[in-house]
Amino acid sequence: MAVAQHHVSLQNISHVFQDDGRRNGGLTALQDVSFSVPAGQFLSILGPSGCGKSTLLRIIGGLLRPSLGDVAIEGQAPARAQERREIGLVFQDPALFAWRTVLQNVKLPLEIAGSRNGSSRIDPDSLLGLVGLTQFRDYYPHQLSGGMQQRVAIARALAFDPSLLLMDEPFGALDEITRSQMRYELLHIWSSAAERKSVLFVTHSITEALAMSDRVIVLSGRPGRIIGDIEIELDRPRTIEVERSPAFLDYTDHLRGLLEVPA
Repeated sequence: MAVAQHHVSLQNISHVFQDDGRRNGGLTALQDVSFSVPAGQFLSILGPSGCGKSTLLRIIGGLLRPSLGDVAIEGQAPARAQERREIGLVFQDPALFAWRTVLQNVKLPLEIAGSRNGSSRIDPDSLLGLVGLTQFRDYYPHQLSGGMQQRVAIARALAFDPSLLLMDEPFGALDEITRSQMRYELLHIWSSAAERKSVLFVTHSITEALAMSDRVIVLSGRPGRIIGDIEIELDRPRTIEVERSPAFLDYTDHLRGLLEVPA
């Protein structure tokens, strides 16, 4: 019987940032990182600042070639997945164009790709409905809150209906109240999609990782290496009440222990 292929597979990923190009100098950001992600899984990559989380996400997305190791997305190189529009990227800065409306920002990837007739795998207006911004389609970024701007960025990342979403601390610049709201809004968007996407979500927040994820990969301090791979067995759909449950608090203690974070 054939073995089902993982959506994302990393084998022995290491990365060194060279110091002025000298062979013997440089900074080791990642060391021997290997894991696989089944299709449709929400996986968080958790670790302290500077442990290589963002570097790892850039490698998976094909934005950076690793010094050692291999990455496959549905059995192909990340560059090929990018060509096929199978990867959506969301960063901490929503990077919206101030002179374009909400709808125009969402349509931007289609225009860059030459789809000026407006065709896409998902209609942009439907995307705005998915992220709850239909009534703001003609607003400009400066008229939106930080959380709303990030929802526009998520809608834009979904324009080609990618099978994989890579999210690099997308809520890191938001205040704590908005950040808490946004994680559950993201879960709603993820669960409401016609086909559930695989998500790799970088964060340094234990609460954020636990609240959203099916699984959490924990990286050590630099150089980043895997020190934990934990399945999160909390019922879905999740609401903020889950953060007060005994199981959630037990997971929190376990992750704090891995990271040696004082209570």
